[in-house]
Amino acid sequence: MTGSAETARTGRPKVVVSVPPHLREEFFTEETWRRLSTAADLTVLDDHTDRAALAAALPGARALVTSWGTPRIDSELLDGGAELELVAHTGSAVAPYVTEDVFRRGVRVTQAGDEMARPVAEVALAFTLALLHRTHRFDHALRTGAPWESAGQAPPRHEIHGSAIGVIGASRTGRAYIALARALGAHVSVADPYLTPSDAERLGVHVVALEDLLRRSRIVAVHAPATAETRRLLDAERLALLPDGAGLVNTARSWLVDETALADEVRSGRIDAAVDVFDSEPLPLDHPFRTLPNMLLTPHTAAGTVECRRRLGASAVTEVLRLLDGLPPLTAVDERSLARLH
Repeated sequence: MTGSAETARTGRPKVVVSVPPHLREEFFTEETWRRLSTAADLTVLDDHTDRAALAAALPGARALVTSWGTPRIDSELLDGGAELELVAHTGSAVAPYVTEDVFRRGVRVTQAGDEMARPVAEVALAFTLALLHRTHRFDHALRTGAPWESAGQAPPRHEIHGSAIGVIGASRTGRAYIALARALGAHVSVADPYLTPSDAERLGVHVVALEDLLRRSRIVAVHAPATAETRRLLDAERLALLPDGAGLVNTARSWLVDETALADEVRSGRIDAAVDVFDSEPLPLDHPFRTLPNMLLTPHTAAGTVECRRRLGASAVTEVLRLLDGLPPLTAVDERSLARLH
């Protein structure tokens, strides 16, 4: 922990930064960090998962910047941090980091999810193109020593232009993906019970029932939130609706897909899949996904671009500075955000 001794001497507002060193380096440019350190005295928690260290740091703090792994802020921590006015999360879902008590006590909560939409959408688009062109199959065949002639064998390949693309969830990332897919000429349908007809018209998409979307799509991209209602939304019965040769893209949450059912479908060769998120992370070495040549895997890295990480940090710092300047937050969420589980 650093910075706490300075607070008493300067009288400037105190801000706690619960972000470990490697993430601070990725999140905060020199200029962003200068803006924050000029405006406030900083208590920086290197061991950001240490609840006792956080409890010791909170007294007198007006703002707390959180990252993945920060202890959840509950009534006990709030009792010791009675002056806390803002929790600025550098990620998207806030449910793992704040409780209802935070909102009940009037502490503002902000998140940086908007900054993740573009890179995750780009990875989902890259996955889409890979599945359409079967590049993952060819790569696997050549790397595992398949003869040249057989390495080029794959189910029919398609261009994205004119392809039927289904999107589950018109979330921030879902909308960014829709824009990219439509720009390349895809025909996009969306299953989202909360998407209004006017919004659908603006997005240039057709709203359909989930089962119809699964039946008619060449590629299905999952972009729904992880809520109690979306747990295993794509189970064995629904995955079976995908047409032969289709592909499933999941850069959202593993929560949404039954992994066992997906492995069974992919193992059969009937569909392909590209996945960035898993029930168990790190992905176990003996996980069946690792053995499937028609499955493209990445280790939960879709939002990990240099540009995105810097925007996450800048977003949180902007919210802290707005608080200190007496301005309203730009990315505030309310108690309803706790329904988004992770």
